[in-house]
Parts: sequence; structure tokens; C-alpha cells
Amino acid sequence: MLNWFERLIDPFAEAPVEQPPAGLWAFFRYFLAPVKGLLVAVLVSALVVSIVEMALLVFLGDIVDRAARSAPETFIADNWLILTLMSVVILVIRPVASLINSGLTRLTMIPGLTNIVRWRTYRYVLRQSLSFFTNDFAGRIAQKIQQTGQALRETVFGVIEGLWTLLIYMVGTIWLFADLSPWLILPILVWSVAYGLTTWWLVPPVRERSQALAEANSAMSGRVVDSYTNIQSVKLFAHPEREDAFVLESFRRTFAAAIQLNRTITVMTLSLTLLNGFLIFAVGALSVWLWTTGEITLGGIALANALVLRLNQMSGWIMRTITGLFESVGTVQNGIQTISRPRTVVDLPDAKPLVVGKAEIRFENISFNYGKAGEPVIDGLSLVIKPGEKVGLVGRSGAGKSTLANLLLRFYDLDSGRILIDGQDIAAVTQESLRAAIGVVTQDTSLLHRSVRDNIRYGRPESTEEEIVSAAERAQAHDFIVGLKDFNGRTGYDAHVGERGIKLSGGQRQRVAIARLLLKNAPILMLDEATSALDSEVEAAIQEQLYSLMEGKTVIAIAHRLSTIAILDRLVIMDEGKIIGSGTHEELLRQGGVYAALWHRQSGGFLGLEPSASENEGARPVALAG
Repeated sequence: MLNWFERLIDPFAEAPVEQPPAGLWAFFRYFLAPVKGLLVAVLVSALVVSIVEMALLVFLGDIVDRAARSAPETFIADNWLILTLMSVVILVIRPVASLINSGLTRLTMIPGLTNIVRWRTYRYVLRQSLSFFTNDFAGRIAQKIQQTGQALRETVFGVIEGLWTLLIYMVGTIWLFADLSPWLILPILVWSVAYGLTTWWLVPPVRERSQALAEANSAMSGRVVDSYTNIQSVKLFAHPEREDAFVLESFRRTFAAAIQLNRTITVMTLSLTLLNGFLIFAVGALSVWLWTTGEITLGGIALANALVLRLNQMSGWIMRTITGLFESVGTVQNGIQTISRPRTVVDLPDAKPLVVGKAEIRFENISFNYGKAGEPVIDGLSLVIKPGEKVGLVGRSGAGKSTLANLLLRFYDLDSGRILIDGQDIAAVTQESLRAAIGVVTQDTSLLHRSVRDNIRYGRPESTEEEIVSAAERAQAHDFIVGLKDFNGRTGYDAHVGERGIKLSGGQRQRVAIARLLLKNAPILMLDEATSALDSEVEAAIQEQLYSLMEGKTVIAIAHRLSTIAILDRLVIMDEGKIIGSGTHEELLRQGGVYAALWHRQSGGFLGLEPSASENEGARPVALAG
């Protein structure tokens, strides 16, 4: 039986990945649309449960009147039919109604709706543009997704369990009081108006302060996760006190926001206590007076006061529910600001998959500046990389080499110009097909906190075990992988590598990343300091495999160690977003100038100091990274 309720919603059913609406009510409608039928069923079941509860109170008043009219010895015989009917209500109808309402609420809607919101927002955010993540804390973003799913569900059920239930009881109470005596309606109406004014006055500040608390909580989570994620840097620089101060500031803001919120809730609770006290006194006194005048019976007194006590009991719960409702609305509004941002890099509506044949790359007069004013990072750059050509990018830090690589991957859109692969503008093809055609190993290698096998297989998910091991062997990684053991006792290729691969050395991470690249076997290769974390012996071994992998592929390699790219077909010298020279290693040495100066001035294979103007032979000076 319970399984039936649990299967009514599949929160992970196939659905388009699209931007959720940025408006509050549109956001709610968007996520409630898949469950609107079940939502109506919950409302109906809540109505039935409330009617049954009120029927029991009416029965209580009726029993008192029947007891007053009957002798004890004949009471059951005189009232067996009503007693039997109410027994059926209590023992059958009430449990069945409660089961249906509870099953739809607790087993179907609460877990289903929460996870619909979380799963769909996660999928959309995962496909956000790179700048979205570089400008925020990963922990804060994750917290927003968690909070928003829960808050949207709590808002919906705050309406159902709070406003909807209150409406049913208010209408039912007024109707029953009208049948007993119209005078009894008066205190209910006064209480209702005062209750509404209290809600109108105090609940909106709860929403605002709840939104502030949600933001403070997210920021606190972001800072805590940032400290833990970068724990190696914290340890290396011995700054735990500085991290304490950095995180403490967010803790203080969260504490202050919580105090402000709870102050408002305290005032609301006190106001409600006073209002309920008035209602209980007024109805109790008025019902007794009406009994003394003969206008109502003893059963009427019992019914009236039972209804008021039930309403008093419910009003505190409903006010807390309404307060929670507005708190949740504030949390949802806060989450929308992060979740519903439009992507800055999107596929065109008619985008086609990239088809790579010869893998020619053309940069045609491109300019780019990360959306900032001032000098562009890439300034009117044009470059043609022929099919199968191996090109090295050389230049100081900040010259634009890595930016050029990011633009080829279309992590950002150009300010002007275009980039073509085999004549296809990369802005007109799908991003997934573009990046599937490019294999990348960067100097800052990060791995997923999964097994070594999963990290290598990420290059080609359908790979067999033999192919994974072969790629690891070619990357000189197999020997150290088989000796791995993680905290949970998993060994070899099953061992987990820790967050961002922190359990492995820099060289080990790089070799796993290269194995992943070898497995991907993309027609275009991009190597950004791909062997920078390796010792010379391992570097030489891996370079041999990389050179083999380069055969028949178009390659872009970025390196500060010129010895690692000297054998490439052509070297392109960049400075301040422009190309200031190109040629083979031998040609550039014969020409003298910047490259020759770099080659001769390197110490230990790294770029040295800035060359003099005479060494540049008319070229623009290049500041060199040490």
C-alpha cells in the first residue's frame, strides 16, 4: 500500500534542461506543473480530514444533549444508530482519510516535489557558463539548490496545511455557530480580523528577515567549504587563525540575522497568545450566558467551546506554519537569484554538432576582454593552425595564452571576430560536441572525488577495463595506481583520490589526467603545461607517449619550459593579446629577437628575466615570468 504512494512521482523522470523562471510565482508554477493533479488530490484529502475532525466535535455536542435527555440505563438503546455511525467514522473513515492524506503528503509530495526542484535546478546549474562558477563559492551554490528545493516544498505545504486548513475550520466554525446562535459569530469575526491584521503586519518582515538569514547561511556555507577545499594551502601557510577570522565574520552575520528573525517571531507569538485568550474568554462567557437565557443547550456550550479550543490549538500551529511559509518564500526568492540566472554562453537554437575532419583551426581577428573596460586581453588576433599541425604558444604570464585556449573551448563568447574549426564557426555548433572534439590537460589538474578508474574512464565512459589499464600504462601511471589504498580500504583502480585529487601528488594527478586524455583520443589536443608537475625522468617518458598521441592530430601546446615545445612544428609568440612572432624553433633562433632571448636566458628550463630592447630587435618588449 505504502509503495503505491511512493511510486506516484518519479522526480528524476526525463525532462528538458531549461532555465527556471526568474519570477517568484512563475517559479512555483513551473515546478508545480508536473504534480498539479496530485496537488489537487492533497487539497481534497485535507478537506475530507478536516470535515471528519469537525464532525467529531459536532458529535460531542450532540452526545451531551442526548445524554441530558436520556436515562443512563436506556442511553445506548435509544441512540444505537448514531453511536454506530460515529463508530464507523472514528474507526474506519477517519483512519482511511488520514492514511490517504498522509500518504499523498509524506510519501508522495514531500520527497517527490523536493527532489524535482533539486534535480532540475542541479542539471540547469551544472550547464551554467564557466564565469558563473568562477564568480561564486561552489558551497554557496550547492546550498542554494538544497535550500530552494526544501523551501519550495515547505511553502506549498504551508499553504495547504496552514491557510487551507484555517479556511476550512473558519468557514465550518462560523456555519456551526450560526446554527447555534448568531451571537457566537461576533467574537469569531473580531478574532479573525485581528488575526488577519497581525499576520499582515508581522509576517512580511519574517519573509524579509528569512531571506536575509538564507543568504547569510549560504555565504557561511560557501566560506566553510572554501576553507576545507583549500585545506592544503591553509596548512602550508599556517594561517588557521586567519581562516577563523574569515569564517567567523559569516558566522556573526548568520547569528545576527537569526536574532532579527526570531525577535519578530517572538512578537508574533505574544500577539497570538493575547488574541487566543480573548477568543476563549469571549466564546466561553457568551455561550454560558446564552445557555442561561435558554438560547443554546448544554451540548451547544460543549460544541462551541470545543470548536474554540480546537481553533486556539490550531491557530498557534497555523501561525507557525504561515510564518514558516513566508520564511520559505524568502528562501525561495533568495535561491531564485542564483538558480535562475541566464547562461552567458548558450547554444544557438539551430546549433549543429561539430563535425571534425582535418581539424583545421582558424582565429579570425578575434578580440576579448572578459566583459571589462580597458585594454583587451585578446586584441585583434588572427592565427591559422593547419590540419595536423603542432603549434606551441609562448609568452609571459598574462600574454593571453590560456585565454586563447578558453576561447577555443568556448568557455566565453568573443567580443568580436570568430573561431572556425574545419570552416565551422564554433559559436554555431553545440558546446558539447565542440568540447568532445578537444582533449585538454592543464597545469592545474583537478580530479573528481571518485575512484581512479572513474577518473580515467571520464575520457570515454564506454571504455573497457583493458582500455583503462592500457591508457594508464601509456601515461606511466599504472605502477603507482596498483599500489594505492584509500581510507576505506579500497585499493588500486578502486581507490578514491580525494576532493580535487588531493590524495595524489601533483605528478600523479597529472599522469591520471593524461591517461584520461589518451583514452578520449580527441582529434584536437590542447596541452597547457601538461607535464609541468612531473620530474624529468617521468616527463621524458610521458612526452614520448604524448608525441605518439599527437600523430595525425592538431595540437596547441602552452608551456613556459621552452624545451617541452621546441620540437613542435611552429611556435607562436604572444604578448598583450597579440602575436608578435612565429616560426619553427630553429627559425626563431636564427632570427634572434624575443624567442632567441628567451631560449638563451632560461635557467632550468623556465622563462627568465625580461630581455633588453636590443635583444628584442625591434619587437615589443616581453616581461618574462620567473
